[in-house]
Amino acid sequence: MLRNKTLLITGGTGSFGSTVLERLVDSDLQEIRILSRDEKKQEDLRLKHASEKIRFYIGDVRDTESIRPAVEGADYIFHAAALKQVPSCEFFPMEAVKTNVVGTHNMLTAAIAAGVSRVVCLSTDKAVYPINAMGTSKAMMEKVIGAKARDSGKTRISITRYGNVIGSRGSVIPLFIRQMREGGAMTVTKPSMTRFMMTMEQSVDLVLHAFEYGSCGDIFVQKAPGARLDILARAVGALMGRNDPEIRIIGKRHGEKDREALLSVEELERAEDRGDYFRVKQDARSLNYSRFTIEGADRNDADLDGYHSGNTEQLNAERVCELLRSTRALDF
Repeated sequence: MLRNKTLLITGGTGSFGSTVLERLVDSDLQEIRILSRDEKKQEDLRLKHASEKIRFYIGDVRDTESIRPAVEGADYIFHAAALKQVPSCEFFPMEAVKTNVVGTHNMLTAAIAAGVSRVVCLSTDKAVYPINAMGTSKAMMEKVIGAKARDSGKTRISITRYGNVIGSRGSVIPLFIRQMREGGAMTVTKPSMTRFMMTMEQSVDLVLHAFEYGSCGDIFVQKAPGARLDILARAVGALMGRNDPEIRIIGKRHGEKDREALLSVEELERAEDRGDYFRVKQDARSLNYSRFTIEGADRNDADLDGYHSGNTEQLNAERVCELLRSTRALDF
Protein backbone atom coordinates (compact mmCIF):
# COMPACT_ATOMS: atom_id res chain seq x y z
CA MET A 1 0.00 0.00 0.00
CA LEU A 2 2.93 2.35 0.62
CA ARG A 3 5.11 1.57 -2.38
CA ASN A 4 5.76 4.66 -4.50
CA LYS A 5 3.06 6.64 -2.65
CA THR A 6 3.16 10.09 -1.05
CA LEU A 7 2.16 10.57 2.60
CA LEU A 8 1.39 13.96 4.13
CA ILE A 9 1.56 14.37 7.93
CA THR A 10 -0.10 17.54 9.20
CA GLY A 11 1.34 18.74 12.49
CA GLY A 12 4.24 16.60 11.42
CA THR A 13 6.82 18.12 13.78
CA GLY A 14 4.88 17.13 16.92
CA SER A 15 5.32 14.02 19.04
CA PHE A 16 3.23 11.77 16.80
CA GLY A 17 4.62 13.15 13.54
CA SER A 18 8.22 12.67 14.66
CA THR A 19 7.52 9.07 15.72
CA VAL A 20 5.65 8.05 12.57
CA LEU A 21 8.37 9.67 10.47
CA GLU A 22 10.95 7.54 12.27
CA ARG A 23 8.83 4.46 11.53
CA LEU A 24 8.22 5.14 7.85
CA VAL A 25 11.28 7.01 6.59
CA ASP A 26 12.85 3.73 5.42
CA SER A 27 9.59 2.30 4.03
CA ASP A 28 8.65 2.03 0.35
CA LEU A 29 6.98 5.44 0.40
CA GLN A 30 8.19 7.63 -2.43
CA GLU A 31 7.75 10.85 -0.44
CA ILE A 32 6.84 11.95 3.06
CA ARG A 33 5.58 15.51 3.45
CA ILE A 34 5.74 17.31 6.79
CA LEU A 35 3.33 20.24 7.19
CA SER A 36 3.60 22.47 10.26
CA ARG A 37 3.99 26.07 11.41
CA ASP A 38 7.21 25.47 13.34
CA GLU A 39 10.29 26.13 11.20
CA LYS A 40 12.64 25.38 14.11
CA LYS A 41 11.24 21.88 14.61
CA GLN A 42 11.29 21.36 10.83
CA GLU A 43 14.97 22.23 10.78
CA ASP A 44 15.62 19.81 13.66
CA LEU A 45 13.89 17.00 11.74
CA ARG A 46 15.72 17.94 8.55
CA LEU A 47 19.06 17.59 10.33
CA LYS A 48 18.05 14.35 12.04
CA HIS A 49 16.78 12.66 8.88
CA ALA A 50 19.05 13.55 5.98
CA SER A 51 16.68 11.94 3.47
CA GLU A 52 15.69 13.21 0.05
CA LYS A 53 12.41 11.40 0.61
CA ILE A 54 11.23 14.02 3.13
CA ARG A 55 9.80 17.38 2.04
CA PHE A 56 8.87 20.16 4.44
CA TYR A 57 6.01 22.61 4.04
CA ILE A 58 5.45 25.69 6.20
CA GLY A 59 1.71 26.12 6.57
CA ASP A 60 -1.25 26.28 8.92
CA VAL A 61 -4.43 24.22 8.62
CA ARG A 62 -6.35 27.38 9.49
CA ASP A 63 -5.28 28.81 6.12
CA THR A 64 -6.59 26.79 3.16
CA GLU A 65 -4.21 28.40 0.69
CA SER A 66 -1.16 27.50 2.77
CA ILE A 67 -2.02 23.80 2.94
CA ARG A 68 -3.08 23.28 -0.67
CA PRO A 69 0.47 22.79 -2.08
CA ALA A 70 1.16 20.10 0.54
CA VAL A 71 -2.13 18.29 -0.13
CA GLU A 72 -2.02 18.29 -3.94
CA GLY A 73 -0.42 15.12 -5.22
CA ALA A 74 -0.59 13.34 -1.83
CA ASP A 75 -2.00 9.82 -1.76
CA TYR A 76 -2.50 9.60 2.00
CA ILE A 77 -2.81 12.03 4.91
CA PHE A 78 -2.30 11.53 8.64
CA HIS A 79 -3.99 14.58 10.18
CA ALA A 80 -2.30 15.27 13.53
CA ALA A 81 -2.32 19.09 13.56
CA ALA A 82 -4.17 20.26 16.66
CA LEU A 83 -4.17 22.37 19.79
CA LYS A 84 -3.94 19.73 22.53
CA GLN A 85 -3.15 21.47 25.82
CA VAL A 86 -6.23 21.46 28.05
CA PRO A 87 -5.42 24.62 30.11
CA SER A 88 -4.43 26.65 27.03
CA CYS A 89 -7.63 25.73 25.22
CA GLU A 90 -9.68 26.61 28.33
CA PHE A 91 -8.37 30.17 28.24
CA PHE A 92 -8.37 30.49 24.44
CA PRO A 93 -11.29 28.32 23.28
CA MET A 94 -11.72 30.06 19.92
CA GLU A 95 -8.13 29.23 19.06
CA ALA A 96 -8.97 25.56 19.67
CA VAL A 97 -12.00 25.92 17.39
CA LYS A 98 -9.94 27.56 14.64
CA THR A 99 -7.31 24.81 14.59
CA ASN A 100 -9.20 21.68 15.62
CA VAL A 101 -12.56 22.30 13.95
CA VAL A 102 -12.07 24.81 11.12
CA GLY A 103 -8.57 23.52 10.38
CA THR A 104 -9.84 19.95 10.02
CA HIS A 105 -12.62 21.16 7.72
CA ASN A 106 -10.06 23.00 5.59
CA MET A 107 -7.76 20.00 5.38
CA LEU A 108 -10.54 17.55 4.46
CA THR A 109 -11.99 19.93 1.87
CA ALA A 110 -8.57 20.21 0.24
CA ALA A 111 -8.00 16.45 0.45
CA ILE A 112 -11.32 15.59 -1.21
CA ALA A 113 -10.77 18.18 -3.93
CA ALA A 114 -7.28 16.78 -4.60
CA GLY A 115 -8.51 13.17 -4.74
CA VAL A 116 -6.46 11.95 -1.77
CA SER A 117 -7.08 8.23 -1.31
CA ARG A 118 -7.07 7.84 2.49
CA VAL A 119 -7.10 10.20 5.45
CA VAL A 120 -6.68 9.21 9.10
CA CYS A 121 -7.54 11.93 11.63
CA LEU A 122 -6.20 11.81 15.17
CA SER A 123 -8.62 12.49 18.01
CA THR A 124 -8.57 12.03 21.78
CA ASP A 125 -10.40 10.41 24.67
CA LYS A 126 -11.32 13.92 25.78
CA ALA A 127 -13.77 14.11 22.86
CA VAL A 128 -16.00 11.57 24.68
CA TYR A 129 -18.31 13.28 27.19
CA PRO A 130 -16.22 16.46 26.89
CA ILE A 131 -16.12 18.94 29.76
CA ASN A 132 -13.28 21.17 28.55
CA ALA A 133 -12.70 23.33 25.48
CA MET A 134 -10.07 21.04 24.01
CA GLY A 135 -12.32 17.98 24.25
CA THR A 136 -15.33 19.90 22.98
CA SER A 137 -13.38 21.15 19.96
CA LYS A 138 -12.20 17.59 19.26
CA ALA A 139 -15.77 16.30 19.56
CA MET A 140 -16.86 18.89 17.01
CA MET A 141 -13.88 17.93 14.87
CA GLU A 142 -15.16 14.35 14.83
CA LYS A 143 -18.62 15.58 13.76
CA VAL A 144 -17.03 17.54 10.91
CA ILE A 145 -15.13 14.41 9.87
CA GLY A 146 -18.30 12.32 9.99
CA ALA A 147 -20.19 14.81 7.85
CA LYS A 148 -17.34 14.99 5.33
CA ALA A 149 -17.07 11.19 5.24
CA ARG A 150 -20.68 10.89 4.10
CA ASP A 151 -19.88 12.59 0.79
CA SER A 152 -16.13 12.24 0.30
CA GLY A 153 -16.07 10.53 -3.09
CA LYS A 154 -13.04 8.27 -3.38
CA THR A 155 -11.40 9.74 -0.26
CA ARG A 156 -11.67 7.29 2.63
CA ILE A 157 -11.68 9.12 5.97
CA SER A 158 -11.38 7.47 9.39
CA ILE A 159 -10.70 8.55 12.97
CA THR A 160 -8.47 7.26 15.76
CA ARG A 161 -8.90 8.08 19.43
CA TYR A 162 -6.28 7.47 22.06
CA GLY A 163 -5.66 8.41 25.66
CA ASN A 164 -2.58 9.53 27.55
CA VAL A 165 0.48 8.91 25.39
CA ILE A 166 3.58 8.36 27.51
CA GLY A 167 6.18 11.04 26.98
CA SER A 168 4.15 13.11 24.51
CA ARG A 169 4.26 16.90 24.67
CA GLY A 170 2.38 18.14 27.72
CA SER A 171 1.95 14.72 29.34
CA VAL A 172 2.50 14.42 33.06
CA ILE A 173 5.41 11.94 33.11
CA PRO A 174 8.07 14.37 31.79
CA LEU A 175 6.86 16.78 34.47
CA PHE A 176 7.33 14.12 37.16
CA ILE A 177 10.83 13.37 35.86
CA ARG A 178 11.80 17.05 35.91
CA GLN A 179 10.44 17.52 39.41
CA MET A 180 12.41 14.51 40.66
CA ARG A 181 15.63 15.76 39.05
CA GLU A 182 15.15 19.15 40.68
CA GLY A 183 14.76 17.46 44.05
CA GLY A 184 11.20 18.61 44.65
CA ALA A 185 7.91 16.86 45.24
CA MET A 186 5.84 15.40 42.43
CA THR A 187 2.60 17.37 42.06
CA VAL A 188 -0.47 15.17 41.66
CA THR A 189 -3.86 16.69 40.97
CA LYS A 190 -5.92 13.87 42.50
CA PRO A 191 -4.42 10.48 43.52
CA SER A 192 -7.43 8.37 42.48
CA MET A 193 -7.69 9.98 39.04
CA THR A 194 -7.19 7.39 36.29
CA ARG A 195 -5.85 7.71 32.76
CA PHE A 196 -5.36 5.35 29.84
CA MET A 197 -1.71 4.44 29.29
CA MET A 198 -0.15 3.82 25.89
CA THR A 199 3.20 4.38 24.25
CA MET A 200 3.83 6.64 21.28
CA GLU A 201 4.72 3.53 19.26
CA GLN A 202 1.26 2.10 20.05
CA SER A 203 -0.38 5.33 18.88
CA VAL A 204 1.39 4.89 15.54
CA ASP A 205 0.23 1.25 15.41
CA LEU A 206 -3.36 2.44 15.94
CA VAL A 207 -3.15 4.95 13.10
CA LEU A 208 -1.62 2.37 10.76
CA HIS A 209 -4.38 -0.11 11.68
CA ALA A 210 -7.05 2.48 10.86
CA PHE A 211 -5.19 3.37 7.67
CA GLU A 212 -5.22 -0.24 6.51
CA TYR A 213 -8.67 -1.38 7.63
CA GLY A 214 -10.79 1.77 8.02
CA SER A 215 -13.91 2.50 6.01
CA CYS A 216 -15.36 5.97 5.65
CA GLY A 217 -16.42 7.42 8.99
CA ASP A 218 -15.00 4.61 11.13
CA ILE A 219 -13.66 5.35 14.62
CA PHE A 220 -10.83 3.13 15.88
CA VAL A 221 -9.81 2.79 19.53
CA GLN A 222 -6.97 0.72 20.91
CA LYS A 223 -7.68 -1.23 24.07
CA ALA A 224 -5.35 0.22 26.65
CA PRO A 225 -4.77 -0.33 30.36
CA GLY A 226 -5.36 2.41 32.90
CA ALA A 227 -3.46 3.62 35.93
CA ARG A 228 -4.10 5.85 38.93
CA LEU A 229 -2.04 9.01 39.07
CA ASP A 230 -0.54 8.19 42.46
CA ILE A 231 0.60 4.78 41.17
CA LEU A 232 2.06 6.46 38.09
CA ALA A 233 3.96 8.93 40.26
CA ARG A 234 5.34 6.16 42.49
CA ALA A 235 6.44 4.19 39.42
CA VAL A 236 8.36 7.18 38.07
CA GLY A 237 9.96 7.64 41.48
CA ALA A 238 11.02 3.98 41.61
CA LEU A 239 12.62 4.19 38.17
CA MET A 240 14.60 7.20 39.36
CA GLY A 241 15.81 5.50 42.53
CA ARG A 242 13.23 6.97 44.93
CA ASN A 243 10.97 4.19 46.27
CA ASP A 244 9.10 6.58 48.55
CA PRO A 245 8.95 9.86 46.59
CA GLU A 246 7.34 12.96 48.04
CA ILE A 247 3.94 13.55 46.44
CA ARG A 248 2.08 16.85 46.85
CA ILE A 249 -1.64 16.90 46.04
CA ILE A 250 -2.63 20.14 44.32
CA GLY A 251 -6.24 19.51 43.20
CA LYS A 252 -7.75 19.37 39.71
CA ARG A 253 -6.66 21.77 37.00
CA HIS A 254 -9.03 23.57 34.66
CA GLY A 255 -11.20 21.15 32.70
CA GLU A 256 -9.93 17.87 34.23
CA LYS A 257 -12.05 14.74 34.76
CA ASP A 258 -11.59 11.92 37.26
CA ARG A 259 -11.49 9.44 34.39
CA GLU A 260 -11.37 9.59 30.60
CA ALA A 261 -13.47 7.56 28.16
CA LEU A 262 -12.46 6.20 24.78
CA LEU A 263 -15.97 5.01 23.88
CA SER A 264 -19.31 6.31 25.08
CA VAL A 265 -22.05 3.90 26.16
CA GLU A 266 -23.82 4.48 22.85
CA GLU A 267 -20.67 3.79 20.82
CA LEU A 268 -19.80 0.68 22.79
CA GLU A 269 -23.27 -0.69 22.06
CA ARG A 270 -22.42 -0.85 18.36
CA ALA A 271 -18.66 -1.34 18.51
CA GLU A 272 -16.97 -4.21 16.70
CA ASP A 273 -14.39 -6.00 18.87
CA ARG A 274 -11.25 -6.54 16.78
CA GLY A 275 -9.04 -8.07 19.43
CA ASP A 276 -6.61 -5.28 20.32
CA TYR A 277 -8.95 -2.63 18.92
CA PHE A 278 -12.55 -1.47 18.85
CA ARG A 279 -14.07 -0.27 15.60
CA VAL A 280 -17.20 1.90 15.56
CA LYS A 281 -18.75 2.19 12.12
CA GLN A 282 -20.42 5.40 11.09
CA ASP A 283 -24.19 5.61 11.43
CA ALA A 284 -25.00 5.52 7.71
CA ARG A 285 -28.62 6.69 7.98
CA SER A 286 -29.48 9.69 5.85
CA LEU A 287 -31.13 12.90 7.01
CA ASN A 288 -34.58 11.34 6.75
CA TYR A 289 -36.49 12.67 9.72
CA SER A 290 -38.79 9.67 9.96
CA ARG A 291 -35.68 7.70 10.99
CA PHE A 292 -35.18 10.13 13.83
CA THR A 293 -38.80 10.61 14.97
CA ILE A 294 -40.74 7.44 14.02
CA GLU A 295 -38.65 4.44 13.00
CA GLY A 296 -35.54 4.65 15.19
CA ALA A 297 -32.92 1.91 15.04
CA ASP A 298 -32.22 -1.41 16.69
CA ARG A 299 -30.40 -1.03 20.01
CA ASN A 300 -28.30 -3.28 22.15
CA ASP A 301 -29.84 -2.92 25.60
CA ALA A 302 -26.94 -4.53 27.43
CA ASP A 303 -25.99 -2.84 30.70
CA LEU A 304 -22.88 -1.04 29.52
CA ASP A 305 -20.81 1.70 31.12
CA GLY A 306 -18.81 2.86 28.11
CA TYR A 307 -15.11 2.12 27.85
CA HIS A 308 -13.21 4.35 30.25
CA SER A 309 -9.99 4.52 32.21
CA GLY A 310 -11.73 3.32 35.38
CA ASN A 311 -13.17 0.05 34.02
CA THR A 312 -10.31 -1.05 31.79
CA GLU A 313 -7.45 -3.24 33.06
CA GLN A 314 -5.70 -1.41 35.92
CA LEU A 315 -1.90 -1.42 36.19
CA ASN A 316 -0.04 -1.66 39.48
CA ALA A 317 3.24 0.20 40.06
CA GLU A 318 5.37 -2.71 38.88
CA ARG A 319 3.54 -3.01 35.58
CA VAL A 320 3.61 0.75 35.07
CA CYS A 321 7.40 0.58 35.51
CA GLU A 322 7.57 -2.13 32.83
CA LEU A 323 5.52 0.00 30.46
CA LEU A 324 7.65 3.08 31.07
CA ARG A 325 10.85 1.11 30.48
CA SER A 326 9.47 -0.15 27.15
CA THR A 327 9.18 3.28 25.55
CA ARG A 328 11.98 5.24 23.94
CA ALA A 329 10.24 8.55 24.63
CA LEU A 330 11.58 8.91 28.17
CA ASP A 331 15.04 9.54 29.55
CA PHE A 332 15.31 8.45 33.19
